[in-house]
Amino acid sequence: MIDIPEALVASQSAFNGAAGRRFVAALPGRVADFVERWGLRLDGGAMYGVCALVLPVVRVGDGRPAVLKLQLVDDETVGEPVALRLWGAAGAGAVRLLAHDAETGTMLLERLDGRRSLEDMADADEAVRVIAGLLAGLTAVRPGAECGLRGLGDAVARMTAAAPAVAEALADEGERRLVRDCAAAVREVAGEPGDRLLHWDLHFGNVLAGEGGGSGGPRWVAIDPKPLVGDPGFELLPALANRFDADAVGRRFDAMTGVLGLDRARAAAWTLGRVLQNACWTVEGGARRLAPEQAEIARVLRGRRG
Repeated sequence: MIDIPEALVASQSAFNGAAGRRFVAALPGRVADFVERWGLRLDGGAMYGVCALVLPVVRVGDGRPAVLKLQLVDDETVGEPVALRLWGAAGAGAVRLLAHDAETGTMLLERLDGRRSLEDMADADEAVRVIAGLLAGLTAVRPGAECGLRGLGDAVARMTAAAPAVAEALADEGERRLVRDCAAAVREVAGEPGDRLLHWDLHFGNVLAGEGGGSGGPRWVAIDPKPLVGDPGFELLPALANRFDADAVGRRFDAMTGVLGLDRARAAAWTLGRVLQNACWTVEGGARRLAPEQAEIARVLRGRRG
């Protein structure tokens, strides 16, 4: 028996409707199936996010701790095992995939320390440097068209097409100008959307501690990717917005672009594109103002495109 968190039940119903409710209803049977199929035993209480149920398990055969991750297969999650395999083969800093079932999207992953993330690191600048180092390894991978992953070019086409209506929907004229500037910036780089494997959601909470870091420190590991093929400059916004500090935006941006070896004007344009993407979702959700930290990041980066 497993306890399914009420928050996961609510989020699945809210975001995925009937499909989400079917997913939740099927979880007990699905867990029992994979525990037997993969030779596992449950080893602790359930963890969860908006989309997934994660259960600590132990492999009976070798005693190895792991986690069983169950989630709906959709446009964002279908590429996760593909990306994890590519990063694993390259020795990049992503969570290790131990087994995967393509039909249900169920994955068996290495177990990390869910109590230790970059959210807890006292020095936010150091956390940003860890993010930058992880991104350097993750975005070094070029997946190739045969992998079937989503491309940034398609996302750019959608957000730039929506930009005029998004700008008009905002209540503040300054924010309307900001959205138009973001759209103009991303149009300048849209012709070369990039060919690197992106995590797309590498915020502080999606970096957990694992074993084997050397010198007594943790091995920091990226989890929960929403894979996308594109330009590494599109990866920077989460680390600028997490534990937001207006005075640190430029410093963090320079640190990440330095570690990644990115052209700063181009990276600024792609980050403005990410602000535009979030603005599209904000308006779609019914809001009429930008998130204050996103607006401030955009204001700072407009001056770094020259």
